[in-house]
Order: sequence, then C-alpha cells, then structure tokens
Amino acid sequence: MSRLFDPLVVRDVTIPNRLMVSPMCQYGAQEGYATDFHLAHLGRFALGGFGLVCAEATAVLPEGRSTPKDLGIWSDAHIPMLQRITSVIKQSGSVPGIQLGHAGAKGGLTEPWVGSRPSDEAFNTPGQDRWDTISPSGLPVGAGWPAPRSMTDNDLALVAAAFPAAAQRADQAGFEFIEIHGGHGYLLSQFLSPLTNLRSDGYGGDRAGRMRLSLEVVEAVRRVWPTSKPLCFRVSAVDTGGPEGVTIEDTIVFSRELKRRGVDLVDCSSGGVRTHPYRLPVGYGYQTQFAEQVRHSVDIGSIAVGLILDAVQANEVIETGKADLVAIGRAALNDPNWPHHAYAELFPEHEFKNWPDRYRWGLEHQARQLAKDEPLRRG
Repeated sequence: MSRLFDPLVVRDVTIPNRLMVSPMCQYGAQEGYATDFHLAHLGRFALGGFGLVCAEATAVLPEGRSTPKDLGIWSDAHIPMLQRITSVIKQSGSVPGIQLGHAGAKGGLTEPWVGSRPSDEAFNTPGQDRWDTISPSGLPVGAGWPAPRSMTDNDLALVAAAFPAAAQRADQAGFEFIEIHGGHGYLLSQFLSPLTNLRSDGYGGDRAGRMRLSLEVVEAVRRVWPTSKPLCFRVSAVDTGGPEGVTIEDTIVFSRELKRRGVDLVDCSSGGVRTHPYRLPVGYGYQTQFAEQVRHSVDIGSIAVGLILDAVQANEVIETGKADLVAIGRAALNDPNWPHHAYAELFPEHEFKNWPDRYRWGLEHQARQLAKDEPLRRG
C-alpha cells in the first residue's frame, strides 16, 4: 500500500499529496522583487505534481537577505508578482507556500557559484548598497568573515515586527502555507544555538532565553496569519550531531513550545554552524530520524528533508509514520516531474493518471503506440 499520494489536511488547507518542494534560494531577484524566472521555476513544480510548492527563503527585511539577489517581502510593492505566482500554482492544483526568513550574520554574500562569501562582489549591482549584518552576539560566522553587529533592543523589536508584517503580505499574495526559517545558522537559528548566542539578557543564556525571539516571532505571526492556514517552522534539529550546540532534546522541547503557540508542522533539517564540524554521516534520508523523533515525542506534524531521492524511499517515510510530508529539493531541480514519475513507479498500472490533462493524453497515446510496436511518425 502506498500513502505518498494520500492528501493531508492541515487546518482548512488540503495538500493533495505528501510531496513538498523544499524552499531553495535561486538568487534571481532584484531589490527583492520576484521575476518571470520565479514564476516559471515554481510553476513547473506545480505542473509536475508536487502537493505543496514552497517559495525560497524570502527576506522580511532588506538587510535580512543572504545575498542581494534574494527574494523579499518587506514591501507591499513585492505583492503583485507574488500574486501571479500563487495563482499559477493554485491553477495547477498545488498549494502555494513561502518561507520567511532573516539571514542575520550570514547576510550580504555572493551567490553559491562564486563562493557564498562576504565580498564587495555581492554588491556590484548599481544602486545596491552594502548593509551591516546583525547577530545575537556579534560573532563572525567563520574565519575570514566580518564581525556582525550584536543586536540591540531596537533591532530585536524591528525583527519581531517584520515577520508578522511579512506574513500579512504573504496572505494578501495568496499563499496558503508559511514556513518560518529557524535553521541552517540564519538569524533565528543563531539565537537558538548556544554556539552562536552568548547573550546575558533575556534573549540568551539558558534554553528558555535562547528560544525567546523565535517564540515571539511565532506568536506574532500566528496572530495575523489566518487561523484557517497552516504554520510551519524549520529547525536545525541538531547543530553538529554531537553534544555541543543544539541537540535533538533541545529541539523536542522547542517543538512543544511551537505547538502550544499554534505551529502545525516542524520541518526538520540540521547543521549550519560553520565554526563547528558537522559530525553525522551524510547519506540517504539521513535527517529523517529527526522528523520521526519530533513527530512522536511532541505529537506534532513533521516534515522529512535531506537526500530523499526515490519513490520507494519517500513512500516508506510516510507509510511508517516517520513524517507527514517529504520535502524534495535538488532532486526536484533535476526532475520537476518527480511526483509524476514516482506515481508511475508506485502504481505502474496507472502510469499517467496524475499528469495534467493537457499532457496525459499525449503521453498515453505515445505509450499505446510503443506498446503496439508501431513506428513513431514525424510531423
């Protein structure tokens, strides 16, 4: 039995299957504005059959971008193009989602294909000014990185207000799902980790202090985000896989607090602290264990992500109750029709059932021709 293509109802939103496109930065925006590229990029995943299509980490403030070419949602002017994107995703039968984030100390970088490093090269677009990066404690991300500015009370208030403002814009733009980015060493993750948060005020110190900003952000977003729509939080479930930094026990405690504040799903990734080596072996589905532990320890929805590459593997995650959704990232870039091909693998007798009508008839016709061993004619 396969459950990968069962619908998932979260609040009043029905996700038609358990496959989600993981948010992946594309570094194609100008001043935060989405472009026709983003429309085509995200729209093709909806046509490809993903139940939930999540837009990349979208900055809630201009200085919250990891690169100057990240998407943004700090202005109402960003809404119209995002509306076009959500409309296309919905028309294609998928649920449009968006990840909201702030890069913190990991801001102002070059694109990955030129090194993902802090450099004046990142600001070579005319009119693009460099911004100061911020963090909990002013610690550089790694060797050779500039020291960010330690956040003041005013900075904290600005960030805490920017997330709900962005959530309201996301609602106006037609998104049905929000994921708050609290992983991978970005700003909220920097507060959650004892490796990067050395503050001695109410936003640091013990676990409760380190969780405080993230929980304030969640509360503020949940107040303005419609109660009918799901709210998700992405975590780095562990910093390194060792005893230093965030541990799975920390994440379970944090997830309980998220659930109390109206979060429906926890997206369980890992890592992101560059000053400490990542200890876990990286292999097929290596992070699924975290989604399973959070789901069963907290009784909250979870998302598995990380080297989930084939239909049988993804289906096993859902069938065995390890997670509620499977997030597919780079495998989706390689094959935007991944869900359709997965369906054909799991249900070979209905190979083209889930394809859009405009595609299905042609594919079925070709399959019948091939089955009869008829030569395909040109023209």
